[in-house]
Order: sequence, then structure tokens, then C-alpha cells
Amino acid sequence: MNDLLRSKAPITSEGWEQVDDEARRTLKVLLAARRLVDFVGPQGWAASAISLGRTRVLSPSLQEGVESGVRLVQPLMEIRVPFTVARAELEAIGRGATDPDLNPVRNAARAAAVAEDRAIFQGYTAAGIEGIFAASAHQQLVIPDKFEAYPDVVAEAVNRLRREGVSGPYAIALGPRCYTGLTSTTARGYPVIDHVKQLVDGPIVSAPAADGAVVLSLRGGDFELTVGQDFSVGYLDHDSACVQLYLQESFTFRVISPEAAVPLVYPAAAR
Repeated sequence: MNDLLRSKAPITSEGWEQVDDEARRTLKVLLAARRLVDFVGPQGWAASAISLGRTRVLSPSLQEGVESGVRLVQPLMEIRVPFTVARAELEAIGRGATDPDLNPVRNAARAAAVAEDRAIFQGYTAAGIEGIFAASAHQQLVIPDKFEAYPDVVAEAVNRLRREGVSGPYAIALGPRCYTGLTSTTARGYPVIDHVKQLVDGPIVSAPAADGAVVLSLRGGDFELTVGQDFSVGYLDHDSACVQLYLQESFTFRVISPEAAVPLVYPAAAR
């Protein structure tokens, strides 16, 4: 894409391939929410907003006897993570090096993945995004002090979804503390996370951007991630030693059915 200015970078096609592959591998591992919500797009860099299907009445009237309204939309937000790669490493790729230092690419991809997931789970008011935890706060349950009691809370979350008429399959996204605690704690000789697996028929996802955990339905139509330009690496500048690049995405997120999720929160965050 011309807006990424990749042709102006002193990077060979082999170099670009390695950079893209490294970013793609990291994003695939770290993007948690995309495994749980509906994905719409990519719609391209020019996409600016999604329709909410509603209008706001305008006043005063444009003309006597004429009713007028403006259609409501939700804008896409942009995220950009600049990073720098040494030219020596990019040149080494052209000579056939199989171990180039692409840590800056991985670090940028990690930051971008966490940013997207944080907007989806925790929300981002500045961009008009209400996250799953806030939208479904009326259904939240408190995480127990002991991880051995965690399966009881997950069972209650699943039952709560069923009582709301929300069908499965059901999945759970675990923040860092929850994931570590469930994988390192045993009950009746088995890791607690194995007991949790028996309660949900969908995936158990490690979600570094989630503060707590959330049990949600995968039936579809409840949570919508709309992407304009999917994660892409572009060119900024270079000198004799380094090339300045960036990882970019445009997206927004909507919770369509708040009843389709049950957040699990720590006592201090309980409402």
C-alpha cells in the first residue's frame, strides 16, 4: 500500500518478508480477543467509521414541516507503534542470515496486540469504545481468594449466561494473574485450569490485557471488532545505521449484547 511508503525504505523484498513474518508470528500468539469476538474487515485504510443504524434529531428544523436527523456512526481509531531496526541486520538477511536481530519488531507487535486487546476488554473512552468488562459489569462475579474455588465461579458464570438465554459454546479469557494462578494451582491432584476446561466447551485464552477474566459466548453476533487497515508495517525514515519503521492498525469495537459476557473481577474492582 502506498500510504505505508515501503518502496522508499532501504529494505530488500527478503528483508520485508522477514519483518512481516516476525510481526505476524508475534501477533498470532498474543492477540487474544480475536479468538473470541466477530471480526469484520479489513475494510481498508480509507474506512473511517461504522454505522450504528440510529439517528439523532436535529434542532432547529431545517425547514418548517421538515424533520431532520443525522446518522450516528462510531469512528475507527488508529494505533501506531514506531520502532527502529539496524540496517546491518536487514543487510544480513540479504546475505542469507537466518538469525537477524528483529527484537524491535517483536516488541512493537507485542505493544500493538496488547493495545487492541485492552480496547476490547477494558474499553477506551477517548475513542468511544466501551469494553466488554464495562458493558457487562451488571453481570460480574468476584474472583475468589483461593484459586481452588475458581471452578465454582466459572460454573456460576456459565449458568448465568444460560439463564439469560445466551447459548454456547462458551469460552473464557484469563488475565495474567488468573492464568498463572490456575495453571500453577492444583485441586484433587490436577491443575485447577483442567477443572475449568470441563466447564466451558470453547477455548481458554490467555489475555495479557485483561484485568481479571471473562466468560463469554461464542455463538456470534454479540461482540464485533471492525478493522479498517489490519496490522501493517510502514516506513518512516532512515540513516546510515538504522531504519525507522512503524506497525499500524485502524479499528473499533462494539459490544452488541452485554448479556453475552460475565466478567470475573478482583474484589477491589467489584462494583
